[in-house]
Amino acid sequence: MDSGTLAMRAVSSSLFYNSPKPKFNHLSNPVRKPVIRCIYTRNPCLNSCFSVKPTSITPFSCSAVTSPLPGSDNLATAEAATGTRATTEARLHLLIQEFETLLEPVDRVKKLLQYGNLLPPSEQSLKTTENRVPGCTAQVWLHVSLGNDNKVRFLADSDSEITKGFCACLVWLLDGAEPEEVLALKTEDLEAINVMGLNGKRGSSTKSRANTWHNVLVSLQKRTKALVAEREGRPRGEPFPSLIVDVDGIQAKGSYAEVQARFLSPNEVKVEELANLLEEKKIGVVAHFYMDPEVQGVLTAAQKLWPHIHISDSLVMADSAVKMAKAGCKFITVLGVDFMSENVRAILDQAGYTEVGVYRMSNERISCSLADAAASPAYMDYLSKAAASISSPSLHVVYINTSLETKAYSHEVVPTITCTSSNVVPTILQAFAQVPNLNIWYGPDTYMGANIMELFQQMTIMSDEEIADIHPQHNRNTIKSLLPRLHYFQDGTCIVHHLFGHEVVEKINEMYCDAFLTAHFEVPGEMFSLAMEAKRRGMGVVGSTQNILDFIKQRLQEALDRNIDDHLQFVLGTESGMVTSIVTAVRILLGSMKSSARAKVSVEIIFPVSSESVTKMPNSSLGKALEFLNIPVIPGVTSGEGCSIHGGCASCPYMKMNSLSSLLKVCHSLPHDKDSLSAYEAARFSLETPKGKLIADVGCEPILHMRDFQATKRLPEKLIDQILHNGGDEI
Repeated sequence: MDSGTLAMRAVSSSLFYNSPKPKFNHLSNPVRKPVIRCIYTRNPCLNSCFSVKPTSITPFSCSAVTSPLPGSDNLATAEAATGTRATTEARLHLLIQEFETLLEPVDRVKKLLQYGNLLPPSEQSLKTTENRVPGCTAQVWLHVSLGNDNKVRFLADSDSEITKGFCACLVWLLDGAEPEEVLALKTEDLEAINVMGLNGKRGSSTKSRANTWHNVLVSLQKRTKALVAEREGRPRGEPFPSLIVDVDGIQAKGSYAEVQARFLSPNEVKVEELANLLEEKKIGVVAHFYMDPEVQGVLTAAQKLWPHIHISDSLVMADSAVKMAKAGCKFITVLGVDFMSENVRAILDQAGYTEVGVYRMSNERISCSLADAAASPAYMDYLSKAAASISSPSLHVVYINTSLETKAYSHEVVPTITCTSSNVVPTILQAFAQVPNLNIWYGPDTYMGANIMELFQQMTIMSDEEIADIHPQHNRNTIKSLLPRLHYFQDGTCIVHHLFGHEVVEKINEMYCDAFLTAHFEVPGEMFSLAMEAKRRGMGVVGSTQNILDFIKQRLQEALDRNIDDHLQFVLGTESGMVTSIVTAVRILLGSMKSSARAKVSVEIIFPVSSESVTKMPNSSLGKALEFLNIPVIPGVTSGEGCSIHGGCASCPYMKMNSLSSLLKVCHSLPHDKDSLSAYEAARFSLETPKGKLIADVGCEPILHMRDFQATKRLPEKLIDQILHNGGDEI
């Protein structure tokens, strides 16, 4: 089970089902079962909870009032007498009282069905893709308006009877309310109205229903904020650039997206040249998701002509290299940062392919801010605290995005296992299950460490049953015991994910709160919290690059299976280089369903670029060249190259050192002119550790420990022995 799945379970369980009491104050009247009655009128202004702008639609209103609940008749009478609407707090109080009297899940379902039948259907003209509420399994349509009296009016409808019941409750609660009341309502306030599965358990259908509550409310609030801003004359700001993909092609919105899109259909001559060269010289290519869009575009197209090209996250790169060596490749070219080529070299040697050459794409060092942080004296000081802790055993969980030297030196100080953003949470949980008094030292990514800590803190308010679903050997007490024993390095960040700062998060919250939100586990806490909140209602993913890609593919496949017109929006909360792999996967899925009988489904990939990030340079020589090519900006990470310190463009300057020209140079020089490539070769480590062992051998061991864990779901006995004997000569 990966970190993304674990996070989804933790958040959906802890934040919804065990949420605090509603923020609205509840009264304490005795309760009896009420019923709802619906009163139709031709006057949309009288006792109305539905109101639409003048159209061809027949005006109607529905005043849903609870009766004979004590106080509800008084509420309706008071509203009629004064001509004013009761507060949302009062209505919420009555609704909660009603559902709290229904102890059996089947009774709550029946009540929702009853309310759904009373909800007047919307006109067909309002059932548009634009009015759809994203993220709901059923189709839900929402139409919102703001009257001259500053009251929010909305219509809601669904093709699901139970969902219509949810909509009826929300209509009764919020239609005719002030915007402030609409924006003040939280999902937690609706927790008491939750409908569990008919078996009384919180299964997938329950999550879906919880998602409906939240998604309709979020969409309603987003549209309310937009209407208020429009009325007050406040600009909402420019939307983020995006790429829209459908069966007819790709549409770019914004200059940053135009640059990305330009390289998605690469020059066929370049593609054929590269593929022929790779095949002729038996060269395999492993590349990271974060490559420059031009490089990725060419590589993706060349895959159809030469199969030994693989684009993935850092862990799979080394695995793919081994498969290529088995298939007969004589050389492996690595497009990534230096620790990736080091890992490929070391894993090939471990697999017995010492004769296969490994080449990087630059004669200069290709660095990584995380790898550099782990190689600093501060990191070794951090680990020395772990080594000095003799009261209980320690384990160092080190992120895969570190150098082989770091892994080797760390392993001799504290027993070490590597992890990825996909498996870091299961690794920690399993380690603590096997050694209950274990101290765990995670590093070097500070944001990921803080996010892991937050995730475990959320688990402490889950039930034991829910925690056991995540890991069978854990419960609330063991998680509480784990927290003080979990440590993380305080001074290591990825410069790319650090860019998802306050400005970007604020804009996402304002303009894209109802879109699907993807975020890497390395993002800052504010972005992490936003993504986890989206995850809670089935609208987000937090995890590795592969988790993000899989999430987008899954949501698109679900939309295609529904076979209804849909437009899916995904905010890309990681390096923008991911877009090539995403667009390729989306095109494949859309192409597999291409038919005149199929519904029209489109996918929009949104780049969270800050307002200062898109910079034109018409006066420079580079700017003139770009003008000639009709390219207005360069995606980059430095000021003036499509990014800013305020957050957003998410483009790694180190990854962009892997150019297409460098790849062609290396390939043309092999095998006869290898001497000219000495600076490009991923050399073997001949240096020794302080204990006199080869760095390559010791540095590979934490990786192999992770391999064992992935295969068996348990930490290997050799690592457990190292932990219990405090490392020593066992390493």
